[in-house]
Formats: sequence, structure tokens, C-alpha cells
Amino acid sequence: MSLRKHRLVVATGTAIAALCGGAFLPAAAQTPDQPKELDKITVTAQSREQELQDVPIALQVVTDQLIDEVAAQDLGDLDSFVPGLVVDSQQPTQPGFQLRGISTDDFGIGTDPAVGVYVDGVYAGRGGGVLLPFTDVERIEVLKGPQGTLFGRNTAAGAISIVTRKPSTAATEVAAKLRVGNHGKQYVDGMLNLPVSENSALRFNALINHADGWIQDAQTGRDLNPENNWATRAAFKTRLGERTSVLLSWDHESLDQLGQATTGIVALPPAPGLPALPVDESAYLDPRKVPTFSDAEGNEESRRFDGVTLILDHGTDWGGFTSTTSWRDYDSLNRVEEDGTNRRYLYVDSTNTESNRSFYQEFKFAGSTDKIDWVAGASYFDERARQTSEVNAMTDSVDTIVHNLGLAPTPTGYLFGYVDQQLGALGIPISLLGHRWNEKFNNTLDTRAYAVFGDVIWHATDKLNLTVGLRYTRDEKKFSWLNTPRSAPELDAALDQLDALGFFDLAGIPREFFVFDVAFIDPPALMNKGVLRRTSDSWTDFSPRFVVDYHFDDDTMVFASLAKGYKAGGFNSLQIGSSFENEDVWNFETGIKKVFPDQRLQFNASVYYYVYDNRQAVRLDNSTDIPRFVIDTSDLEAYGLDFDLRWQVSDAFGLDFNAGFIDSTYKNYVTSDGIDASGDPTGLPYWSFAGGAHYRWDLGGRGDLRASLRHAYRGKVRCSDESRSQNRCGVSPALDLGEAQNRTDLRLAWTSPQGRWGLAAYANNLFDHQYVNALGTYGKTVLGTVGARVSEPRTFGLEFSARY
Repeated sequence: MSLRKHRLVVATGTAIAALCGGAFLPAAAQTPDQPKELDKITVTAQSREQELQDVPIALQVVTDQLIDEVAAQDLGDLDSFVPGLVVDSQQPTQPGFQLRGISTDDFGIGTDPAVGVYVDGVYAGRGGGVLLPFTDVERIEVLKGPQGTLFGRNTAAGAISIVTRKPSTAATEVAAKLRVGNHGKQYVDGMLNLPVSENSALRFNALINHADGWIQDAQTGRDLNPENNWATRAAFKTRLGERTSVLLSWDHESLDQLGQATTGIVALPPAPGLPALPVDESAYLDPRKVPTFSDAEGNEESRRFDGVTLILDHGTDWGGFTSTTSWRDYDSLNRVEEDGTNRRYLYVDSTNTESNRSFYQEFKFAGSTDKIDWVAGASYFDERARQTSEVNAMTDSVDTIVHNLGLAPTPTGYLFGYVDQQLGALGIPISLLGHRWNEKFNNTLDTRAYAVFGDVIWHATDKLNLTVGLRYTRDEKKFSWLNTPRSAPELDAALDQLDALGFFDLAGIPREFFVFDVAFIDPPALMNKGVLRRTSDSWTDFSPRFVVDYHFDDDTMVFASLAKGYKAGGFNSLQIGSSFENEDVWNFETGIKKVFPDQRLQFNASVYYYVYDNRQAVRLDNSTDIPRFVIDTSDLEAYGLDFDLRWQVSDAFGLDFNAGFIDSTYKNYVTSDGIDASGDPTGLPYWSFAGGAHYRWDLGGRGDLRASLRHAYRGKVRCSDESRSQNRCGVSPALDLGEAQNRTDLRLAWTSPQGRWGLAAYANNLFDHQYVNALGTYGKTVLGTVGARVSEPRTFGLEFSARY
């Protein structure tokens, strides 16, 4: 262990020892009317209801209050305020999740995520069906570290558990919210809770969300980066006798908007000039300061999602039984421009189409005695997924690629353009330019996963608890690849006309010269053009969990745990014949949870070390003339610290603070282009933190006024040769990629005396910080174009709410 890491662990251990002994007691003025305790938060992180401070897991709870304060619409609006969590939500049909530095870089259906997302205990699955809009969310539990025993497969990094509100028989409730803001923001949601009998109730939610977009096309004036979706949720709950309850819910979402805009960052000469090759990265333009031009054909991001869940709870003398049945189905399409120009001879876009259907069944038994709390169960998961990955171009841009690579056997170095010149000279009204060009990869995936699990907490003494858990999982997958030759019907029709005229014999250029691929041309793809390839494989895994926690008193707990998480094996969608094994994460963690009830303050702190074996990723290799997607395998290790604090200073004033530190490096890693990254940082910042403060003024008979201020910080990316090659940091003086990021949100809200009416003003990203968070480099080596995507600017608006 390095000296710095050793000091981190020793310092944390010393602090824990001091805190356990009560050496730190914050001073707080106490007034007679103050309550003596903080509000307690109940969670279900261990598959049983527990008070947050009794759960020996690094766990951050996002409350509905925080969701309202930052006007969050989905998980992507919250990651800044959960240190260690990063959600790439720019394209909701292709999101990415990272927790404690562990993520999945592959967007194909053959690879599972490393962060599991669950809604009311149901696994949300992959890709396009994970990042859905919030509808009636009660709280979100972010469990950091491997959760293989409690949650199962694909929780190598941790789990995000979304808990929704349930129908209530207590009273009829009606609520509505209207939000309007800059960039044409219009957001409406409503809720109806309707008791239909003494034992049954219905709850219905709906929302509509629209925004014009905050980027405009510099030539056409068209709004880009818009939002346009609507969603609904219906839930019915009833009791069947004294011990049995049934909850049936249905979720639907419809998304239909333009795909994310890309801004070109390579200076272009006047048309029809070509960008210089190789691209001078030091001369990249700043996308925040240059105009955006887009000529994307069929630009679209859309999704149709439906999900049905049935939860049956039955109580017994010995405990309880829960059956969870879920069906989820979605179709999504994402087509976005990659070149960032409006020049046809530089055009390239990418399209991802998915269709996914999954079925999940879990049976869970739970009980408790004076000495033990236990949970046991079994689950089954069935998934059918279909994906098409496409690269679209024009024959004009393909001609540019041919020219730049020196592949055309013509005097001008162009192929289609040279033929057009000859045809023009001969007066033949046929052109090979201006036609669409498509290359396509089709994949199918059939998955079955079986699991049995158990978790037992033994109360060894009044103060000491020992936990042992184990899950066995078997994954069975069938996968297929079909890479068809390029499709260009209009071009082929023109070639047929020329063939009929005998042009190719006269010109001495074989017709076959015009039939080739430029995108999927790695050796397996070239050897299997038009051939359907199938494979299947299975993997098994045992995920144990060992925890010891000790309660010095009712307000102080320390714990230590050793847990394993894993991500199921799979296949690379764009590399025929590829496969990889399960990815394993072993995590050791120790920490403290402490409450000072008189001061109404609580904090949690933990230190951890994990080893991540056999991490699989798909990266774009630009070391060859034509970029290609390849598999990389690496091992990681990381040391880290998590800390969170909540302090209700007075009835009116409250504070909260969360921080995360991580030192993540590669253990054994040589990249596909020969970079030895062993010992190098993996591209993560050391520190991230988030804090908030709120103050409430009692206006007497006129209601109350609440002000909240939140700030989030994510540190500068630690660069290495690998992170530079992947364009995650430091490639240009104009683009401080991987720079430290800050976000500040402000909200001022008035609520009427009975809470029936509310009016709020908000500003998110108050100081208008924007960051370059993605580079599109597919055309970098063949077209000389690079596109960039930028984070959202400041947004502000007004919100009106009503509740009865």
C-alpha cells in the first residue's frame, strides 16, 4: 500500500475511533421547542425494512424533497448530487451508468450493465429501457459497492433502487404540477389517488414534458436538443383478507424527439475543401463558442415503453412471502449525426435500433426471531433482445474516405466523383454521387438467468450482528451476428444503368470496384459478410457476503464487510465470434454510522478497497486507417472513501453534505493499440462532493417560504495515455476535457398554510457552467471531422402546484 493510501486508511480509522468515543460533539443551540431527533429514513436496501442508520452498507438516499429541489426528471438530473455516481443521460435511449468508477462502456445488447437499476424491486434491464422519467417516486436508494448477494447479477458496481408511492385507502388525493421555463420548457404532471373500497385503492399518474432545445442550427435556425415525451403510471392495490395484499402497476412512456446535436470542432476550409489529415488535435475549436451545423437525415430519438408488475404479499406466523412478477417491453431508435458539419461530402451518422422484451419472476421468503432475521428466495429472468447498429453516409462522403485513404485507381484519387466527371464529359445524365450509403450489423440475444439466494443476520449479542449471504446464479445466453454487405439501392440502380450501356468495359474499371464496405471491415466481419453466425454460452456465479456490525450504543454503529458482485458474461455485438467471461468485483469495506440526537446530526463514513477482475469494454480504435470497435480486457483496483452528513441545525435551517474519494488504477492492462496502462489512473477524479442548505420561514397564516441552495463538484479527471487516447481528457488547449465540474442550483418555494397551493422559482446550473462531455471521433482518421457534445446550460423557470 502506498504511503498516501496508508495515511488515508489510518486517518479514517483514527477519526472513527475518536467519534466512537464521543470525542467530537458539534455545538448546536438548542431551543425548548426543538424536536429531539432527526427524521428517520426507512430503507429496504437489505430486502427488509430497516432504519437507514442500521444498514451496514454505504448507502445514499435521494428523497422526494431533493428531486423537487433540483427539478429532476430522471436519474441523469441527480448524479451530480450523489458523489461516485455518474449517469450519461444525454441520449435517454443509450444511457451509461458509473458507480465508484465501475461502468460498462459497451452499448451493445451482448453486454450487461455493471450498475443494476431496480424499480420497486424489479430489475429494469439494459440500455434503452433503463433511463425513464420519474413518475410518483418516493425515494431512491443508491447502494455503493457490489450487491451480488442481495440484488443479483449486474450489480458489480452497486445498485440503484427506485421506490414509488403506493395507492392509499386513507383518502382521495389530487395533485398537479405545472413547470414553465426558458428554452420553451413546458412540464405538467398530475396524480389521482382514489380509494375504491375499504381495502382497495387506485393511483394514477401522468406527465407531459416538452422543451424546444438550447442549440440552434446556424444555417436553418432549427432548434436542436429538444425534449418531447409523455408518461403515465397506474397502480391498483387491494387486500385479500387480513394477511394478503396485491399490488398491480402499469407504466408507459412515449419519447419522440430529435437526437442529440453534434458541433464540429475542426476548422474547415471553404467548400469543397477537405480538412487536413491527420487532424491537429491542438487546433480543436471550442464547441461552446462556435456555431452548430446539422444536416442529419432521419434525425430521431424515440422510444415506446410498457411495463406491468404484480406484487403479492402474504403474511404468516413465521414471517412473510412475496411474489414479484414483471413484464417489460420497449422499442427504441437513436439516429444522430457524427461529423458535426452540413457538408454532404463529410457526412456520417450512426443509428441504433433496439427491441427488448423481458419477464422476471421472484419468490421471496422472510422472517425473524429474537436471534435472526432471514431472507431467502429464487428468481427467474427471461429476455429477448434485438439490435441493429448502422453507419449511414453519402456516396460523396464515401468518396472522400476513398480519396483520403488513397484507394481509388484514378488520376484524381476519387472514385465516384471521377466517374461523374467522365459521364458529364460524355453527356450521360447519370451520377454516382448524392446517393445514400448504409452498413448494418444485426444482433439477437436470448437470455435466461436463474438464481437462488439467502441472507441471514444473526444477532449474536445485543450489540453484535453477524451477516452471511450467498446467491447462486446461472446465466444462459444465445447470440447471433449478421453483418450484411453495404446497402446503396440508388447507387446500384445507377451502376446497373451504366453496366447496360457498357460503360465499365469502355472505362476499364470493373463494376465490382464500386461494391465495398468502409465501416465494419475487421477480418471476422469481412469473412462473414451476409452470413448469419450463432453461438451460445452459459456462466455460473456464487456471490457471497460477510458483514459484522457492532453497536456501541443506540446512536453509534461500526461495520466491516466483504462482498462480491459480478456482471454476467456476454458477447461483443460488433465483433463476430467474440465472447467474454463473468466480471467479478471483490470489495472490502469498513465504516461508521453515528447519530447525535440532541444536536440532530448524523453522519456516515466508510473506506473501501476493491479489485475488479476481467473488466470487458468496447473501445473505438483509431490507430488503424479506418476506425474499428475492439474488445479490451483489464483488471482494476481502487481505494476510496465515502462520507455523508445530515444536520438539522434548527427547525428552520438544515444542512447536508456528501463526499467521495477514489484512487482507481489499472492492474494489468495493455490496450489493443499497444499502450501499457498498468498502474495508470483509469480516468477518474480523486474527489467529488455535493452539499445543500435550506431555510424555512414561517409566514403564519400566509403559509411558509423555503429557500434551498445546492452545489455539486466533480474533480478533474486524472489523465493517462489510455484516457487521452479515448478523448476523455487533455487533447487540446481549447478543450479542457476532463476539467473539474461545478453545478449550483437555487430554488425558492412558497406553500400555502394547508399545503394545498405552491409557487416556486428555480434556477439550475445557476452560474451557467457548460462542459464538453463527449467527442465523436468516428470520422477523425477518414474524413478529418470530429464532433463534440456539450452539457446543458443554465435553466430557470416557475413552478405552480396544487394538492387536495
